[in-house]
Amino acid sequence: MKGLVKALALGLAAACSLAAISSVSAEELSLKGKRIGVSAIGTDHYWDLMAFRGIQDRVKELGGEVIALDAGRKDQQQIAQLQTLIAQKPDAIIEQLGNLEVLNPWLQKIRDAGIPLFTVDTATPHAINNTTSNNYNIGAEIALQMVADMGGKGNVLVFNGFYSVPVCKIRYDQLKYVLTSFPDVKIVEPELRDVIPNTVQSAYSNVTDMLTKSPEKGSISAVWACWDVPQIGATQAVEAAGRNEVKT
Repeated sequence: MKGLVKALALGLAAACSLAAISSVSAEELSLKGKRIGVSAIGTDHYWDLMAFRGIQDRVKELGGEVIALDAGRKDQQQIAQLQTLIAQKPDAIIEQLGNLEVLNPWLQKIRDAGIPLFTVDTATPHAINNTTSNNYNIGAEIALQMVADMGGKGNVLVFNGFYSVPVCKIRYDQLKYVLTSFPDVKIVEPELRDVIPNTVQSAYSNVTDMLTKSPEKGSISAVWACWDVPQIGATQAVEAAGRNEVKT
C-alpha cells in the first residue's frame, strides 16, 4: 500500500506537470501488477486532455494497467462510471476534475470500499492526495493583472457558472478578495454563467448582449472567467463590437 501511494502521488505530480520528478528513480516507483481506474469529467479542454493522457501514460510507464473513462462533461455519466470502477475493484482510482457537490458522495463510497483514491484538481477529504496547481496564487495574480489593465477602476463582467468546481471556486473567491482593495472596480450584476457544452458560443452571446445594453465606451472595462474557454467567446464578442477597450 505504501509503495502504491508513493508511486501514484509522485507519478501524478509528473503526469500533470511539465517538470520531471528527478529525485526518485523509476526503479523506486512501481505499479507492476496493479489495476488503476482513471475517471475524468471531460477532455474537450486542452489541459484536461493532456492531464488525462499523461496520467495514463505514467501509470503504464510504471507497469500498471489502466481502466480509463471519460464522462464527456456529463455529471451523471461520471457517477455511473465511478460506480463501474468501484464494482471492478481496482487497486486505486484517480479522479480528475468535476462538480464536487455531485462527486463527494461517490468519492466517499470509493473510500468506504477500501479503494485508495487520488484526485487531480478535486479537493476532497476522501482523497489520499490531490494533485493541483496553486489556484490561490493564480486567482490573485489574474485579478491583480486585470485591475492593473483597467487602471484600477471600471465595471467587470464575471462568468461564475462553475462555483462547485474547486478550481473555479478558489479563483473566484480570490477575485472577490482582491477587489475588496479596489472599491472603484465593480462587478456587473447579475453575473454571467459559463456553460458546457457550447462554451464559446454561449459566452459570445452573453457578452454581445451586455455590450449592446452598455453601448458607451468605458461602461464595461473587462471580462473575467475562471478558465480560458469562455474568454475566447468574450474576446470574439469584444472584437465584433469594436469595443477593444474591454480587457479579456
